Amino acid sequence: MARTTHHSAAAAVWMLGSIAGFSALAVSGREIGATLDTFEIMLYRSLIGVAVVAAAAVATGRLAEIRARNMGLHLLRNTLHFAGQNLWLYALPLIPLAQLFALEFSSPVMVALAAPFVLHERLTPTRMLSAALGFAGVLIVARPGAAGGAAEGLSAGIVAALLCAVSFAATALVTKRLTERASVLAILFWLALIQSALGLISAGWDGVIALPDRTNLPWVVLLGLSGLAAHLGLTKALSLAPATVVTPLDFLRLPLIALVGMAFYNEPLDPLVFVGGAVIFAANWMNIRAKT
Repeated sequence: MARTTHHSAAAAVWMLGSIAGFSALAVSGREIGATLDTFEIMLYRSLIGVAVVAAAAVATGRLAEIRARNMGLHLLRNTLHFAGQNLWLYALPLIPLAQLFALEFSSPVMVALAAPFVLHERLTPTRMLSAALGFAGVLIVARPGAAGGAAEGLSAGIVAALLCAVSFAATALVTKRLTERASVLAILFWLALIQSALGLISAGWDGVIALPDRTNLPWVVLLGLSGLAAHLGLTKALSLAPATVVTPLDFLRLPLIALVGMAFYNEPLDPLVFVGGAVIFAANWMNIRAKT
């Protein structure tokens, strides 16, 4: 019992670091967005990732884990993730931070619904109910007219956030297959390297790639490091405690980012975003509990 409590406490500490990382990622992305486009942001973020992951592999003597195997799966996963990240960055300045994070939380619900078709898992009544509940939560958060009147329908930012959640769900499904064949270190390395290449191609398509200046360079570095820290914290927390412990902690991202948006960007606290986010969380929780 004491050991379980210790692991849960350690997981909570890692989750606090993850939440701080995701919040810093959002703020730095907002600050950079005025001077760099999403492809340029992804290019520099990915290059920082390559340097950090390669240095970690050398420092820990695990360089041999990085091999050019399963490249088809790596390319598919990272193309999907690259699309999702660009959609997330595109939506970042267009809708409130809390709304973006709430819609992002719908990704596990989409995974639960798609897993029976992609991973040949059983489509249980609980999974179907959780998917329906998650969809209801999405409708509450992304209600037409929430950002500009019912006649306008869904805004570009909301559509991008929803497509981002779909991309992240598809990424998770491919990742599940990939983790059976490659180590986490190898997955992270190829993630950063392939997305660096995709970022370079996309950013340089028009023949112009803007370089970070002295003003936004610190934000670019923070973006790269905070993204790695956020995912490292989440991964470590899941390795120390069950998802039933980690998921409620991860949901704290929503009220925290709402406060960040209010404090730094004068974004109002929308009660319906919290209601919809809670419904999405309940759907995720139902699906996780059904597996334990």
